[in-house]
Amino acid sequence: MGKYTLNVNGVSRSVEVESDTPLLWVLRDSLDLTGTKFGCGIAQCGACTVHLNGAPTRSCRTPVSTVGSAVVTTIEGIDTPQARALQDAWCELDVPQCGYCQGGQILAAAALLKAKPQPTDADIDSAMARNLCRCASYTRIRAGIKRAAELAATSAPAGGKRE
Repeated sequence: MGKYTLNVNGVSRSVEVESDTPLLWVLRDSLDLTGTKFGCGIAQCGACTVHLNGAPTRSCRTPVSTVGSAVVTTIEGIDTPQARALQDAWCELDVPQCGYCQGGQILAAAALLKAKPQPTDADIDSAMARNLCRCASYTRIRAGIKRAAELAATSAPAGGKRE
């Protein structure tokens, strides 16, 4: 057992777990942050996506011992202009069907919109390709990302860029 102090959603949290414990299980079992889901366990589906220093990362294959001082952001803690626009678009367009994968979908999409505020279909397809949806809501997810880009653009400060 090792003791690890993690920066999760802006809060310093300490846990005592084995060094090879996947970050997913630390978040879910030790920190009670259950929005990050277990999907496949082999980093192929995206349900376990979190941000490490702003980059989408598969938490099911990320040992807690490798996190170090990285900032971990989960679906419970993401609060960026891109995430807010995505949440609004998701509700407006009724994007999710079952909702299981949506935390990972939103975290991947937020990183895309931060990097490319006006993504093309090809940009969206590339960024979202590794996030699977059991309900096959891909067309609604793409529409949600496009709508979020519109919402983010219209709410940007005059003469300025969004975060």
